[in-house]
Amino acid sequence: MSEARTRKGRNRRDGKSVTVAAPYVRRRIPTYNLLDEEALQIIEDNADTVLQETGVEFMEDMEVLDIFREAGADVKGTRVRFERGMLRKIIQASAPGQFTLHARNPAKSVIIGGGNTVFAPIYGAPFVHDLENGRRYATIEDFRNLVKLIYQLPYLHMSGGTVCEPTDIPVPKRHLDMVYSHIRFSDKAFMGSVTEGSRAEDSVQMAKILFGDSFVEEKCCLVNIINVNSPLTYDSTMLAALKVYARHGQGTIITPFILSGAMGPVSTAGTLTQMLAEALPGIALTQLIRPGAPVILGNFTSSMSMRSGAPTFGMPEPALALLAAGQLARRLGVPWRGGGSLTASKLPDAQALQESSDTLFPAMMGGVNLMMQSAGWLEGGLSVGLEKLILDADHLGMMARMSEGMDLSENGQAMDAIREVGPGKHCLGCAHTQANFKTAFYDPVTNDSNSFEQWQQDGSLDAAQRANRIWKRMLEEYQAPDLDPGIDEVLCAFMARRRQELPDSLV
Repeated sequence: MSEARTRKGRNRRDGKSVTVAAPYVRRRIPTYNLLDEEALQIIEDNADTVLQETGVEFMEDMEVLDIFREAGADVKGTRVRFERGMLRKIIQASAPGQFTLHARNPAKSVIIGGGNTVFAPIYGAPFVHDLENGRRYATIEDFRNLVKLIYQLPYLHMSGGTVCEPTDIPVPKRHLDMVYSHIRFSDKAFMGSVTEGSRAEDSVQMAKILFGDSFVEEKCCLVNIINVNSPLTYDSTMLAALKVYARHGQGTIITPFILSGAMGPVSTAGTLTQMLAEALPGIALTQLIRPGAPVILGNFTSSMSMRSGAPTFGMPEPALALLAAGQLARRLGVPWRGGGSLTASKLPDAQALQESSDTLFPAMMGGVNLMMQSAGWLEGGLSVGLEKLILDADHLGMMARMSEGMDLSENGQAMDAIREVGPGKHCLGCAHTQANFKTAFYDPVTNDSNSFEQWQQDGSLDAAQRANRIWKRMLEEYQAPDLDPGIDEVLCAFMARRRQELPDSLV
């Protein structure tokens, strides 16, 4: 029986019930391998050629340049070139194939890597959208409400990071409120800030207040997105955050962000080559700073409209790239981040469903370990939709159930049911059905399978309207997890001191 089914219980959501999910998914279905050995070798060889001939820019960070120079790289100015196979050797010598990301509630810690999948919510949206208020700039109240919703959604395994940008707080200070909200209003694993080195350090210090100094230095309690400034550039902001987290033994997700046709080639194979060439130096850097530091190969590859220049999602070419990226990560020996419920739609409509599904499904079949952006994404990531969050989270439950595979135990074979019922009758009242009906099928929270007449009687609501009712009820019923008052006091004092030290600026 899979991890996703080991804890049974029922959580009420808008009058319905759902299975209580385990803290992460253990896949029992095969991983789909798109490319054969020859094709994978071509991409890896081409990436080595890019690293050797073109190299990668590391902007305004002499320390990083010195680290690479000491490791044997060719450093000229801010351009670094690497001999073939050099980075792979560094990575495979120490980077872990999987690791535990600890939550303050140990029952909600997650294992990233191997045959496991962890779902995390949207990250980085400056706007919030709901049916009544439409699109608006996000506030800290929106941020807190999102954390409260994510805390209650069983198939979102992490609280996330910047689930929205609280624009009512100055940029240099908002990371304090975001990290605190994850700690105070949830007990799931969370992420730190990466928008400046000192903000990353503040995130680590807040984690130490929560978990204890020695625990954080020995265990992974934060995992954080380090985006490559594609093509082939690491900027000083991301490098500063990477160094902080790697030195403290915290996790990093090294993610090339490539829209094919803009920041990378229009061909899928060319995009994958660039993605691998960009990711390898960042992954290796974490190991040069602290061997054994948790690190994830991130893949955010999508396409763009060659007519308008707008980003597109859920297209077939990025789906192929997702499948192949998982193979490349497994060959490298590190966990893989990919996928998400991505869409360019501005509303939780049919376009959003199609594009999100066509990103989500290949990532699942490709063996994704950490799925960022798995719920709430609208408008190319510019907006987090409250209704979309609920709809996506329900869809994740379906993906988790699918990942369990087929039950071929004696109970799963159901021979006793077939014998009992025989020809020409029905299974509704047989002993096997009575024993299994509560857990036999995934019970969607947001779908309506009633008759037309019953649907009319219930208000003729569409899926988004049903999701609207659900998130409102969840906020009304929310109860915060317990937090040691002494820890809370120290956290608040730390934040108050840092707020006095930090400027009220816009950057």
